Amino acid sequence: MPEVQGHRGARALRPENTLPGLAYAIELGVDAIEFDVTLAADGLIVAHDQVADGTTILDTGPAVDGDPLFPYVGRRWSELTLAQIATLDAGDRRPREPFGDTFVPVPGTRVPTLDQVCSLAAGGGAGAAAGVLLAVELKTDPTWPDSDVRRLTETALDVLAAHGVTARSRILAFDWRVLRVAAAAAPEVTRVALVADGEPGECVAAARDVGAAWLSPVGKMTDGPLIAAAHRAGMQVSVWTVNDPARAAELTALGADAIVTDRPDLLTSALAGCVLA
Repeated sequence: MPEVQGHRGARALRPENTLPGLAYAIELGVDAIEFDVTLAADGLIVAHDQVADGTTILDTGPAVDGDPLFPYVGRRWSELTLAQIATLDAGDRRPREPFGDTFVPVPGTRVPTLDQVCSLAAGGGAGAAAGVLLAVELKTDPTWPDSDVRRLTETALDVLAAHGVTARSRILAFDWRVLRVAAAAAPEVTRVALVADGEPGECVAAARDVGAAWLSPVGKMTDGPLIAAAHRAGMQVSVWTVNDPARAAELTALGADAIVTDRPDLLTSALAGCVLA
């Protein structure tokens, strides 16, 4: 059966890219937690976008009185320090759609650092957290210079190593400069080439040539020939983002090696045969 990867933790169920969301995905029995990492002014944080998005982030007050950067929502993360980011509330969605009644807010939740997520995943050396895989998507911007891509990638690899989780981590990126830096800095780390569109054969060839061990295509472009071509090229396939158990079953039959989902509550049961039997 394919791996079940909790997308941004358990995005349809708990606040995305937060410690409660990631912990809940682990509690549900996922094989891997997928989350996003980008640069703050003085460290690495777990966040999907390059700005503090008001859909998932709420201002609570300035880090210091008279802070000229406040309010922080709408600013680029790279402008904000960890101290400023620590004031933000990441525990809700506004609006709740597209998840509606499945989403449970956790007020007061903070934007975590990569260091904090690695501590969660280390799990004290025991339990489900200690065995879960880390699918670490490094978020860049096409306008970033190579030096910023290198700083993000190498710093992330250093944090993973410091927590002893390198062997069960994968580096994911749409910006394949990340994969090249990771290959040079830590060739033993598994690299995943994310794709959102393109001619399937060309995507497979390009991902193989960049040294990716996995190809991760969006669900709408994923079919049997694409999966077969990736396998022939020596790569495994992780499909994103699939929330329908029937589609997950179809992809399983086609040979997908992993499925990324906002609904790990449904897919962990479905792919174990509890729902689709």
